[in-house]
Amino acid sequence: MLAIFHKAFAHPPEELNSPASYNGSKKPKHPEETLTDFLSHHPHNSFSMGFGHAAVLAYVKPDQGSYSKHPRLFCGFDDIYCLFLGSLNNLCSLNKQYGLTKCTNEAMFVIEAYRTLRDRGPYPADQVVKDLDGSFAFVVYDSKGGNVFAALGSDGGEQLYWGIAADGSVVISDELEVIKEGCAKSFAPFPKGCMFHSEGGLMSFEHPMNKMKAMPRVDSEGAMCGANFKVDKYTRVNSIPRVGSEANWTDWASH
Repeated sequence: MLAIFHKAFAHPPEELNSPASYNGSKKPKHPEETLTDFLSHHPHNSFSMGFGHAAVLAYVKPDQGSYSKHPRLFCGFDDIYCLFLGSLNNLCSLNKQYGLTKCTNEAMFVIEAYRTLRDRGPYPADQVVKDLDGSFAFVVYDSKGGNVFAALGSDGGEQLYWGIAADGSVVISDELEVIKEGCAKSFAPFPKGCMFHSEGGLMSFEHPMNKMKAMPRVDSEGAMCGANFKVDKYTRVNSIPRVGSEANWTDWASH
């Protein structure tokens, strides 16, 4: 999968952008080039959706009749779109909890959970994501609100990477080579057990009371790359996340 968001909408951590990207022979690419490269790698089973200058989503359809260790889903509903990798072991119980039908897949569940909690949710976002049992990675784009939401499970079953394109756009993909080619030195693995919101920033859903810290990355050539992000076990956030009907995903984004 591939998701690209204009810098005016995504607001990624500053440490993800490495000055070394512009000093070497290999420079970051513009989003259009990265999208073209991604689609060329999957010429027969991929498609993309553009949202003006704000975003683009690209998806590789699963091969029919073949089993994949990394299932892929793409869904859209009510101007909300979700790219989902992996599977949830407790999907049936989650669908029941949210009043959804048994045939609702993981991507549709994430959309419904996002939509419900954005508008009237009773739980904070970190608790909702923490309740997901399985190997998963997803990216949600709320095209009406211009919001980006991404998360990666903590079990290591799925991988996700993100970086900065030549124009400052945020690039997210599960394909490492696409990220490396498109973002040069300005990329890093998306941290496991964490979630990112375009307004609320990066946080751990396993340890929501602790701040995230950036750890500098150095490649084999000794050049500084985009930082790794880890939970700072010794530093707490300034405010305690609210619980109750007022603590929805939009509230988290406003902090």
